[in-house]
Amino acid sequence: MSTFFDALPTVRFEGPDSSNPFALRYYEAQRLVLGRSMEDWLRPAVAYWHSFVGNGLDPFGAPTHGRPWFSGDAMESALNKADAAFAFLERLGMPFFCFHDRDVAPEGETLRDSNARLDQVLERVQAQMQRTGIRLLWGTANLFSHPRYMAGAATNPDPEVFAFAAGQVKHALEATHRLGGANYVLWGGREGYDTLLNTDLKREDAQLGRFLTMVVEHKHRIGFKGTILVEPKPMEPTKHQYDRDVATVYGFLARHGLLGEVKLNIEANHATLAGHSFEHEIATAAALGVLGSLDMNRGDPQNGWDTDQFPNNAQDLSLAMLEVVRAGGLGTGGMNFDAKIRRQSIAPEDLLHAHVGGIDTMARALLIAERIILDGRIDQARTERYAGWDGAFGQTVLTGGSSLEAAAEHALASGIGPRPRSGQQEWLENLAGRFAGG
Repeated sequence: MSTFFDALPTVRFEGPDSSNPFALRYYEAQRLVLGRSMEDWLRPAVAYWHSFVGNGLDPFGAPTHGRPWFSGDAMESALNKADAAFAFLERLGMPFFCFHDRDVAPEGETLRDSNARLDQVLERVQAQMQRTGIRLLWGTANLFSHPRYMAGAATNPDPEVFAFAAGQVKHALEATHRLGGANYVLWGGREGYDTLLNTDLKREDAQLGRFLTMVVEHKHRIGFKGTILVEPKPMEPTKHQYDRDVATVYGFLARHGLLGEVKLNIEANHATLAGHSFEHEIATAAALGVLGSLDMNRGDPQNGWDTDQFPNNAQDLSLAMLEVVRAGGLGTGGMNFDAKIRRQSIAPEDLLHAHVGGIDTMARALLIAERIILDGRIDQARTERYAGWDGAFGQTVLTGGSSLEAAAEHALASGIGPRPRSGQQEWLENLAGRFAGG
């Protein structure tokens, strides 16, 4: 069947010296990096929503991305979109994709009708997966676009909305399981508030905790072996969202007894909106044992909102990739491009250029992280900075063999006390920057 992307070339690795704009220069799927293939480290995925649903609409203008599946019969368009999506995925050669339920199929008059529509289109998607070998990184349900969710889904003041959201997630989770998905994501796009004047924080926290617990319970009931992921975001569209950042979500999971059951899908642009760096959020999740998967994009520092642009700065991304490598990778997770081409990028090849550049940026960042690890000086400096804690006194404190009184006696006996030591930040930053070449 002819598709919108049929004229695009097949992307192949040609090496750093290639001038072909459709060639990969750094991402070589089976190249070994620290003993593992690039594909295994990155597990790259195409986002169905931005890539095949995004239409270039902005608050001040009509859609600019003309796609043949944007008009006509809704179900026929959804089927055509699925065929076009896999034609694009084949040309790009990435191993994974991910989707929201409403990306794949239009909403029906009732929940039952919506579920049936999703199942019908997913039959086509599953056939394409079997034909191409492309896998599902994760699925999710859109619990934010429809007006019923204007006051949230799980945190909605109306329990009927909670029930509708539960029905939608149940079906999307089962569909993800049926397609062999590696993970299932919950992003609370409107799980927050705009004013405390009409918000009961304690009640909404309890609702959200119960909802996520029900999802975990159903995962086990149906035998889904993938990971349940929550995606933090601080704001936008609501003034304040309950899943603000990694530390906040960790506290929520601990409070509701969900540690060990749920991990995090961390987005670069959400991290910066929360006032953090991407690498900070990854390192925090790794330290707390909840690192799951990554949304790869970037924001514009001149815009205070979620611009969802493709990553294009390997040196900047290398510090985030370093934390992934230090954590030993992402397990069942991966790195999906939650990024959209710009409003003026209206040609089919623009979408291919964006993904080629994005995956090459990720690959270069991984190679920089490898050089940092193999060189060893940055990790050595960090180890030496904390060396005292590996000594007798430090270990006594950490293992509970000391008390406040004993620590005070230790300080009194030490004479003039400890001398400050340099953190060497400038040298370390210079050193990290020198690995970016090549």
